[in-house]
Amino acid sequence: MNAILPPRSGYTQVTPDLRPSRTLEYDTFARTTQMLTSAWRNRKEDFPALAHALNVNLRLWRILAADVAEEANALPAPLRAQIFYLYEFVEHHSKSVLSMTSAPDVLIDVNTAIMRGLRGQGGV
Repeated sequence: MNAILPPRSGYTQVTPDLRPSRTLEYDTFARTTQMLTSAWRNRKEDFPALAHALNVNLRLWRILAADVAEEANALPAPLRAQIFYLYEFVEHHSKSVLSMTSAPDVLIDVNTAIMRGLRGQGGV
């Protein structure tokens, strides 16, 4: 999932990230959610940043949707269905935010719920 955010530097030494996958997923959601929050706050001065943040968030959700759609995914079927439904919701609501007819608050709430689930604090 880290591939959706821009690299920190093109010329640094590449070392494998040895953190658990849940931690990596949490960190990706946290960075994406922060980007979305900041972009919304500055939407009047920098609308392209909002469009970019919405796109990054939607790409993250597309990756999740593709992952839970795989037969080999080990998550329980009801949870997989909920995650896929959330992807569809995120896609629809992102369009509404982009057209400035809605705020991204619910997208931020959904991401936060996923982050709580990844930390074992209850989520989706």
